[in-house]
Amino acid sequence: MKTIKFIPVLFLFILASCSSVRVNADYDKNVDFSSFKTYAYHKNGIDKVEISDLDKRRILRAIDAEMLSKGLTKSESPDLLVNIFTKEREQVDVNQFNAGWGFGWGFGWSPFFYGGNTSINRYTEGTLYIDLIDAKKKELIWQGDGEGVLTQNTEKKDQVINEFVTKILAQYPPATKK
Repeated sequence: MKTIKFIPVLFLFILASCSSVRVNADYDKNVDFSSFKTYAYHKNGIDKVEISDLDKRRILRAIDAEMLSKGLTKSESPDLLVNIFTKEREQVDVNQFNAGWGFGWGFGWSPFFYGGNTSINRYTEGTLYIDLIDAKKKELIWQGDGEGVLTQNTEKKDQVINEFVTKILAQYPPATKK
C-alpha cells in the first residue's frame, strides 16, 4: 500500500526535474513592485537584440500575454520599460558505450570488451534575459533569465519561447517581505 502512495510523488518529482528551462531572478529589494501598473518596450534595447525579427515578435507576444495576466497594461507613458537580450552557444555531448561484455567501464584496450559505440549530440543552448526598468528613474529594478535548449523546428518555436517567458516572468513580482 505504501508503494501506491509513493508512485504519484515520484511521478511529480520526475516531471518537475525534467523542466527544460532553468530560471533565475534578481531584483532591488527597496522597490515597491505593487506600484507598477503599466509597461512599454525599451525600443533602443529591443532593436539591438541579434535574433530574427520573427523570434523577437514571438518573445514580445509572450511577454505581452504574461504582463496582461499579471494585471499590467501597455502604455505610452509607462511605469516600467521592458528590455530583452539573448545569448546562445553550441553544445556538443560525446558519449562512448562499450558494446561487449566485461567487468565494468574503463578507458583504453581491455580483453574483456569488444566493439563499442560513440554518440555525438549537438544542440544549441540559449539564454533569454528580461529586464524591467523603472521608467521614471531609468534604473534596472528586476532581471529574470531563463536558460535551456533551443529548437530550429518552426512548429515548436512558439511553445519553447512561451515556456522561457512564462517561467522567467513567473518570478515577477518578487515575493518581498515587509
